[in-house]
Amino acid sequence: MTEMMRAVEITEPGGPDVLKPCKRPVPQPAAGQVVIKVAYAGVNRPDALQRAGRYAPPPTASDLPGLEASGTIVAMGEGVSGWAIGDQVCALLPGGGYAEYVATPAAHCLPIPHGMGMKEAACLPETFYTVWSNVFQRGGLKAGEKFLIHGGSSGIGTTAIQLAREFGARVFVTVGSQDKAAACKALGAERTIIYKDEDFVEVMTSEGGADLILDMVGGLYIPRNIRSLADDGRLVQIAFLQGPKVAEMNFVQVMTRRLTITGSTLRPQSDLAKAMIADSLRANVWPLLDAGKVAPVMDSEFALGEANKAHAHMEASGHIGKIVLKVAGD
Repeated sequence: MTEMMRAVEITEPGGPDVLKPCKRPVPQPAAGQVVIKVAYAGVNRPDALQRAGRYAPPPTASDLPGLEASGTIVAMGEGVSGWAIGDQVCALLPGGGYAEYVATPAAHCLPIPHGMGMKEAACLPETFYTVWSNVFQRGGLKAGEKFLIHGGSSGIGTTAIQLAREFGARVFVTVGSQDKAAACKALGAERTIIYKDEDFVEVMTSEGGADLILDMVGGLYIPRNIRSLADDGRLVQIAFLQGPKVAEMNFVQVMTRRLTITGSTLRPQSDLAKAMIADSLRANVWPLLDAGKVAPVMDSEFALGEANKAHAHMEASGHIGKIVLKVAGD
């Protein structure tokens, strides 16, 4: 490893143009960590929130954006076991993915699935950790249940559709266009709801209500989600693109219909909690990836130095699936 590396930093809170190329020292592994030479880094909504000054990294994390990457282990800290120098991995990161090298806990790494390239593998950690922990561990999705996913064509949405399909759930999604609806149906969605043309509350109530809803919109969707749930239904909130507050909400339905409202965000959780999610993914989901039954849906690739363009593309919301930055060989 060299002493310095190329990276992209947030020069000040703002829009995509505040992302600028820079030089940074190569990180050194602390105890329990590995350093990965990054091949590709995933681009995610939390990166844009951090860039805008609305999602501060944990105190011990890198200030560089980037929460997932694929690459090769080039250094290991004290106490690391189960991995070796030269192993190819994908990893959940505390930050720092928009760079040539990144340090992360070894327990947050997962092997590259059989037959999958680095580009696709970089798209796995953030979305699969999020979907598995929220939909299956927290939300308790079961075979035969009706599952409504808002933003079905997003990276989270396309992952949730495939995993829910593989575990036997009935999948409903909201999307913004016919193209996105077609993509979701191809992945296994039973019913697509173009929110500009149909009311998802009416659709779901006509179906007897959703047993589980995965929402990243928030705002006025919150009371509408409550109305869309079946008795004993669960709402899992993972983001608030329209804000976390509503002017007025009646919680009587929560009591009388025995509803559950929960949610989580991944980055602030402890290293141990994330390691436990990784172990569960390796046991329950990685066999599906190895067998080719589930795969990330790819939208587009940008060079590391074009991170600003990648963010602008993501925030235009026309993409279907995942956006990546190519780091190695950029």
